[in-house]
Amino acid sequence: LTINILNMKSKIIIIFFIAISFFSNGYLSSQNVRQEKLIDFKMQSSVIIKDSGSVLSGSEYQSDKKWFSVQVPSTVLTGLVSNSVYPSPYMGMNNMQIPDACEKFNKKYNLDKFSYLPGNINPWESPYWYRTSFTVPVSEKGQIFNLIFKGINYRASVWLNGSQIADSTDMVGMFSEYCFNVSNYIKSGEKNNLAVKIYPLDYPGEPATEQLKAMEPFYENGGPTGDIGKNVTMLCSVGWDWMPPVRDRNMGIWQPVYLRVTGPVTISRPHLITDLPELPDTSVANISLKTNLKNNTSEEQQGTLHIFVSPETFTGRSIHFSKSVNIKPNKSVTLKFNSSNERKLCFQNPHLWWPNGHGKPNLYRLRMKYEIGNTVSDDTSFVFGIRTVSSKTVEVKGKHLRRDFYVNGKRVNLVGGAWVPDMMVNRDSVRYDRELRLCQNGNINLVRIWGGGITPPDDFFNAADRYGMLIWSDFWITGDTNGEFKGSSDWPLESDVFIKNMTSTIYRIRNHPSLLVWTGGNEGHARKELYDAMRDSVIILDGTRPFIPCSSGFSKLPEGWKNSWPDNKPSGVYSGGPYSWKDPKVYYSLADTASDWVFKDETGIPSQPPYQILSKIIPDLKWDKNLPYPLNNSWGYHDAATGNGRYDLYYKDMVSRYGQPYSLKEFSDKMQLMNAAGYQAIFESAGSRLKENGGVMLWKLNAALPSVIWQVYDWYMEPNAGYYFMQDACEPIHVQFNQDDQSVAVVNRSYKSLNKLHIVCDVFSVNSELIYHVEKEENVDAESVEKVFCLSKILSDRKDVSFVILRMKNKEGNIISKNTYWLSSDDNFMSMNNMNKAKIKASVLKEIITGKYCSRTIKVTNLSKQLAFFVHPMLMNGKEEVLPAFWSDNYFSLKPGETNVVSVKTPVSEGEEHFCIDGWNVKQIIVN
Repeated sequence: LTINILNMKSKIIIIFFIAISFFSNGYLSSQNVRQEKLIDFKMQSSVIIKDSGSVLSGSEYQSDKKWFSVQVPSTVLTGLVSNSVYPSPYMGMNNMQIPDACEKFNKKYNLDKFSYLPGNINPWESPYWYRTSFTVPVSEKGQIFNLIFKGINYRASVWLNGSQIADSTDMVGMFSEYCFNVSNYIKSGEKNNLAVKIYPLDYPGEPATEQLKAMEPFYENGGPTGDIGKNVTMLCSVGWDWMPPVRDRNMGIWQPVYLRVTGPVTISRPHLITDLPELPDTSVANISLKTNLKNNTSEEQQGTLHIFVSPETFTGRSIHFSKSVNIKPNKSVTLKFNSSNERKLCFQNPHLWWPNGHGKPNLYRLRMKYEIGNTVSDDTSFVFGIRTVSSKTVEVKGKHLRRDFYVNGKRVNLVGGAWVPDMMVNRDSVRYDRELRLCQNGNINLVRIWGGGITPPDDFFNAADRYGMLIWSDFWITGDTNGEFKGSSDWPLESDVFIKNMTSTIYRIRNHPSLLVWTGGNEGHARKELYDAMRDSVIILDGTRPFIPCSSGFSKLPEGWKNSWPDNKPSGVYSGGPYSWKDPKVYYSLADTASDWVFKDETGIPSQPPYQILSKIIPDLKWDKNLPYPLNNSWGYHDAATGNGRYDLYYKDMVSRYGQPYSLKEFSDKMQLMNAAGYQAIFESAGSRLKENGGVMLWKLNAALPSVIWQVYDWYMEPNAGYYFMQDACEPIHVQFNQDDQSVAVVNRSYKSLNKLHIVCDVFSVNSELIYHVEKEENVDAESVEKVFCLSKILSDRKDVSFVILRMKNKEGNIISKNTYWLSSDDNFMSMNNMNKAKIKASVLKEIITGKYCSRTIKVTNLSKQLAFFVHPMLMNGKEEVLPAFWSDNYFSLKPGETNVVSVKTPVSEGEEHFCIDGWNVKQIIVN
């Protein structure tokens, strides 16, 4: 139970974690253990605030109007934007009105004139102060106060009540947590003053040439020299080919700050391991737990550690056991529990955690409580899942080595993509939850944390655990800064900083069931000192999941280096695209013949956002007639750059296939056809070789800012058509048309064989004439691909566009998979512009509000004799679409007379809501 109390005097939100007992016979509640989140701060540059930390944190300091009010977490730039000092860099070309951290860059673009600091052309070269005050209740004897910083960037010094408790050699690096015992500095029952001095990056890095015009070369990843890599930070903050430079490089307090109050003994660094010792039998699970108890006082402490395990996401049996523990003064003890010394940790018929598409992500909660007499000294809990993960390599004849991954002893074909951080690291718990839910709804099972970004906060991993997302976690090494392509293998410069941040990260996220694999970085490897430290730390501090050298087949380890753990084999995964749009048949050719498509961990297409969201991404949509319709230079700043022909060819292929667009709506709709066909082919081509393919991952799933490329859902969480065709292609039981041999196949990703599947195939002309109809019943083995029939004879004689419509029912007669294709032997789809109009009707069948979400079910029927193609329903609130929207189906097609029942879940919103439904050849209708 979390209770929020606002202390108006100190303006601190105090979060009391009061654990509820698992049993009615009642263990003591932990009201004396609490954690306060420090939110309301004042912020200002040290150029203006000349006082020392001891003065700023002293009781006599008098604030004045020079300070900006910010809510932590907040980078410096985020704070200045929220105070209207600078415009939002997310919008238009506002970023060109903000000075950069690089002096050379400022002079090149004359950005120094925008500095808000008098006489300082670079507002980011000097440290910034964050200051807050808070009051704590009168403390009891033996109470311990720990000040916790979940994440700062890049260095920090800290003062509390006039005394320095940490300096910039203690606190350095973006990915380490910092915890300081401040019991001797706290003023009990009085106001306490905290001052934090945040230092900029040691080496801010030089950004590449700005993308100020559309259809010109894109950003150079990591800048011209990659010198941002000298730091242990978010490497893409200097700019990448999908994100402009973040002007302050995200310096600031980017994660929460807590004051945690406990008794004299504190619990730390729990490590929980689950094992299924009788695989493939999963009826028995053993749990091992290791944790530290620290006596923070000069007196011996005698107490009892209570451990509870309870179902978190299902109804089931709870367990409890305890152990008496005496701890000598100022000492720590490490306790180890397992099924050998505590029989209750052997679970019979456990509820397993499964990845999305293979079962429920069942979660348990473990709670640890240390009691001294009648008083609770410390109380903490976390959720976990019972599951195992592993991997092995497979020799593929004529191709590269392939790596396969297993969960609970079952091979999982990985489908998903890379996830990148928000440009200004502004995501919160609600945002993380919604993005991971979008991933779950899209039927993918894996999210890759790309090495040039960040390792996300706890809220991200908590959401991944809930939604069954496997997490592929790169460490912060990438070839664009660490010597593979540019930069240097000598970077980052401070080995101890990297190792400290890496170690802290392993401790922080190692208990999450979603975490599948650690990798040494992206498209490159660190120097041996750091590489060995990563590999060894994963083995020693975790030891439960694989480590692979990097997320790329490009990087080859030097002779004599240890390879993946535990098999000492190469990574067996390969990046390298393609990243531009390709004809669907090309992806099948790659999946069939390319040596690196045995496991493709990076490929993707530009993927234009839909029409309804464009005005938010490009506020000025006035066409620059020197560019292709409807582009202007703002499109370029939001990533519509050529970049080896990526966006340029994407645009040209659209025009050559579907014809020149003459309105923004027509342009957007035709781009959605490109997205749908592209993402469909990427995942279905890999699916057609399910047993020969370890996985396929997109570059990329999401966006760092409002962007027009490389995403299946955008910064506003609006999915494009490609998202829904990915949703279909990655469903557990799927019917598809293979574009290499023109066969119709059933892809069964599940672990169950299926009998009496009924497959129906219809082929229509562009005028909705039924050309071919066939039905067949099929039995399908678990984890297999079964070809049902071939359409080559039917389609070989077709000169115009053909629509292939597939439906598959289970033995109960329910449709479990639907699919649509538009095909042309010469890739000329111009006749689709003149399709006969279809008429649809729709009605709302059900509406249920549960908590903060509303679920609705609607029925859409095609009333005409025409194929209703690319039907696109939206839930609107006035003129705005309600986002995020978790649709069960979208951009679907209806045969003449056919009905489709779809559902959507959206956040509850105020105002009049209605459905707006249109389609390629469907006139828009409104449904209230």
